[in-house]
Amino acid sequence: MKFKFFLLVLLSTPILAQNQLARWQNYSKSTQIIRDTWGIPHIYGKTDADAVFGLLYAQCEDDFARVEMNYIEKLGRMAEVKGENALAYDLYIRLILDQNEAKKDFQKSPAWLKKLLTAYADGINYYLVKHPNVKPKLIQHFEPWFPLLWTDGSIGAISTGDVTEVETGVFYGLGQPKLASLKKELWPDEKLTGSNGFAVGPKLSSSGNAMLYINPHVTFYFRPEVHMNSESGLNTYGAVTWGQFFIYQGFNQHGGWMHTSSEVDVADSYIEKTRDIKGEKQYFLDGKWIKMKTKWISLQVKGKTQPIQVKAYFTHRGPILASRNGNLISVRSYNRSLKSLIQSWARTKTKGFSDFKKVMEMRANTSNNTVYADDKGNIAYWHGNFIPKRNPSLDWGQAQDGTRTINDWKGLHTLDEIVHVYNPVTGWIQNCNSTPFTVSGTASPLKSNYPIYMAPDGENFRDRNAVRLFSKSSAMNLDELISLGYDRKLMAFEVLIPRLVQYFDQAKDLNIEDKNLLKAPIDSLRKWNMESSVRSIAQTLAVRWGLKIMPKIPKPIQIGGETDVVKNLEDYSKNGDPKEQLMALKQVILDLQQQFSTWQLAWGEQNRFQRISNQSELQFDDTQPSIPVPFTSSAWGQLPSYTSKSFAGTKNWYGVNGNSFVCAVEFGSKLQAKSILAGGQSGNPLDPHFFDQAKMYSEGKFKEVFFYKVDVLKNQKKLYRP
Repeated sequence: MKFKFFLLVLLSTPILAQNQLARWQNYSKSTQIIRDTWGIPHIYGKTDADAVFGLLYAQCEDDFARVEMNYIEKLGRMAEVKGENALAYDLYIRLILDQNEAKKDFQKSPAWLKKLLTAYADGINYYLVKHPNVKPKLIQHFEPWFPLLWTDGSIGAISTGDVTEVETGVFYGLGQPKLASLKKELWPDEKLTGSNGFAVGPKLSSSGNAMLYINPHVTFYFRPEVHMNSESGLNTYGAVTWGQFFIYQGFNQHGGWMHTSSEVDVADSYIEKTRDIKGEKQYFLDGKWIKMKTKWISLQVKGKTQPIQVKAYFTHRGPILASRNGNLISVRSYNRSLKSLIQSWARTKTKGFSDFKKVMEMRANTSNNTVYADDKGNIAYWHGNFIPKRNPSLDWGQAQDGTRTINDWKGLHTLDEIVHVYNPVTGWIQNCNSTPFTVSGTASPLKSNYPIYMAPDGENFRDRNAVRLFSKSSAMNLDELISLGYDRKLMAFEVLIPRLVQYFDQAKDLNIEDKNLLKAPIDSLRKWNMESSVRSIAQTLAVRWGLKIMPKIPKPIQIGGETDVVKNLEDYSKNGDPKEQLMALKQVILDLQQQFSTWQLAWGEQNRFQRISNQSELQFDDTQPSIPVPFTSSAWGQLPSYTSKSFAGTKNWYGVNGNSFVCAVEFGSKLQAKSILAGGQSGNPLDPHFFDQAKMYSEGKFKEVFFYKVDVLKNQKKLYRP
């Protein structure tokens, strides 16, 4: 009734509103949504704009709250929902992502892109009108320029050198109490979990077709699975971050792409020499004092009527984000651009390797590496995309002297200049958020050919494990690629456990009580095959022990700003204090006995998968249903990732991060693909697709992807128009 009333009101309102109604009616007539067996939305439209409209409508059906929250964050309005503790982060975002520039970019966008952006906003606004029972937390009306604040694939993909929102809040006087919530409790292994991307060429494929393995490790339910089609040549399947109108990691009938994050230097901080003259700030550059640009930023806070006004400062490089040792720190970055958004969309409609390379030549993707495979048997890898040219003799992992323009960026590296691999003779490519110099085994690029800032990434155990697996593989099919991607070897413990056992066997300073306490657990670790299993007691001991020693492992920063995880852990295992390591295991045993009355706790008894309706609050409950999961964090070298921990009021550990949308694709005369999604497609606890993939997810069993319309129709459960 409310929707009909709204339409009547629109018909009696000015031309602009009537034009909006006409657009909605046209979209609805030209768009179909088909939900398959698993609730996956397959959107079919006459035009690309129809498909975008249908995609956003379907996303809102599945989880409007996540769509809205992602834009609340990118608009720098979190404090309006979460209170003053989010003020520093809001200011940080508003300094980095200029809303006025986004609005200008919308106005100068090409006509085709304006149509897509308008369709994006219309899809969400139309959903809200049709569902008056859905109450937004904050945003009552979505604008077409919103996606221009967020042009890459990850909501957190913001590069500011090493400057944090806490520093920004302190510098601009928001006060230490308001920063309390920013002191996040991190898992000791959080930075190491990352994502995996694999490509297999004809040489290693039993069918002679190229294959791609898409395996982002992100917060659970961060990306749903979708399929977009139009009569304008769009036919793309994959994962889309809530609120985006393009598929971020996926494939079309010609090829596919997987993104992993890296340490490629795409943002730099500068130490500015400044002074205050008659109430204005100036900075020193090439022998001259230059007036800083200023801008007032208005921040609203939940429960308060008056906004907080912050006077922000900018040099020619970008915003002043911090003060260190009495010096102001400016940051040069590229976190938002019209070109980036165009590249993200154009990627989804590429028709082969040369076409994909042309899109990569735009060099506007700041946060990603790219793994690629196509239907002609090509496989490729690019380590980064947007990479500024700099003085290679400087350590760009450190803040630079801001008084000289000689330290400014000197344009961008060409696509052929960045670290890349095309069709390696080994027949495979892997990247696990690590160095590109192991990406194809013996066919990998040479580190000596590139400046350090282009690839400062170290090695991790996932990388080492993937290289091991691919190096010994023979011709594989799609199921065997999936099996490789779900390898359960916890490779880091192959380094750590033998040394720990040796320390125990040789220990002469252990008292008899400790020796008796440790003997049986050490024997359990001694016999362990280092593979994850819900039945493994040794895995429980090893992971809990690893989390205790990880904070103690020295992490020296190398030139470029990265640290080598493998080397650091190997050095600690070999040279660390044996007594410290044994006492860490003792504490694990005591903790288990206190919490579970025994140290002999099978991994699956404590490591659980439970989907909750309010994921943002992370309120898990041991008394509610959950299922055991064999996997653990990929920090330990296991390829599938499942980061879990205990929460307030729980003894069990619950997963929050890791394998989310995972998909394996084989390109040939007819495309084949299989996928799995953490939990299920819908965010509604009452929906049958809220948790219907959970058991398959926990066992690494994938479902068939319905890519061709004939297969979609065979597996159709619901067909409707928005």
